[in-house]
Amino acid sequence: MEVKNANAAMLSNYEVFQLLTDLKQEKKDSGKSKHSAGQQNLNTIMYETLKYLSQTPCSRQHPEMLKAFLSTMMRHKLTKAEKLQLLNHRPQTAVEMQLMVEESEERLSEEQIEELIQIISEILPGDPEQEVAATADGEAA
Repeated sequence: MEVKNANAAMLSNYEVFQLLTDLKQEKKDSGKSKHSAGQQNLNTIMYETLKYLSQTPCSRQHPEMLKAFLSTMMRHKLTKAEKLQLLNHRPQTAVEMQLMVEESEERLSEEQIEELIQIISEILPGDPEQEVAATADGEAA
């Protein structure tokens, strides 16, 4: 594999969501109505991506959450890519954590994995659909 741009950065789902939301708003404010075929394809991609991301926890995140999450992750020996995976996917079990952290069995103890899961659940918002289901279950009981 060849690195084409060493300065390119990885973006979190939150950052992509914010970027596309801002682009959509700018486009709406400018009021341009003519669309080329390429522009229509881009609009479709933006729409589908925003539709997907709006149903994930990243739609409810804000910069302070991300800063708090990353500052608590400093003491854990995880790579940037692993932190990004944890931020985007919010693992809630040790099995999910093992899938996102390379060689987690050797690098992290069971206590550290549980601590990471606890940090993630405390700092980052949950999945909106799961929270609605949990609320409905709680009201039914």
